[in-house]
Amino acid sequence: MSKNNILHYTNKNTTQTLREGLEEYYAKNPFISDPKKLAPEFAKIMLAHDVSHVVYGCDTGMYDELKLLPLIWWTSSYKFRDHLRTLNDPIIGSAVSIMYNDLVKQHGKVWLYSSIFFTLPKLLPELILIWLKARKHKRFFPFLEFEPLLAHSLLKIRQEFELMPFIKPNKP
Repeated sequence: MSKNNILHYTNKNTTQTLREGLEEYYAKNPFISDPKKLAPEFAKIMLAHDVSHVVYGCDTGMYDELKLLPLIWWTSSYKFRDHLRTLNDPIIGSAVSIMYNDLVKQHGKVWLYSSIFFTLPKLLPELILIWLKARKHKRFFPFLEFEPLLAHSLLKIRQEFELMPFIKPNKP
């Protein structure tokens, strides 16, 4: 990735606001379904997922996509049990289908499944380290109630919710 393509929100110490980071995320990922154009029942969960990309400094590559859900479950107010309830909800569960369809539309099913297969072994050691760090985590990011934080800097949010240890250092 050239320096011109670096996403500012992925910079661990960025002072960009959450709102600015989210705008950058959508500008750099035009293939992602816009939550504003979706039914409100599941637009909120999709928007919260997108906000999580920004807060945790994750891009939309397979490595970061696979890392994001465990990060959310272990360091936010949205736990694995909440995720299971969401998947089983007949209305909100369709948000997951939309995210899946976005990935398939962008890359195709063969790429999706082969990418998961080849990425998981590389990701597993990092997930173990994240899990070990998260076991002592006490300040949980408000996954669905993030709106009051939109005007706050990402650095402040990451510090307030003790997320800095989970975000990779900046690339040179």
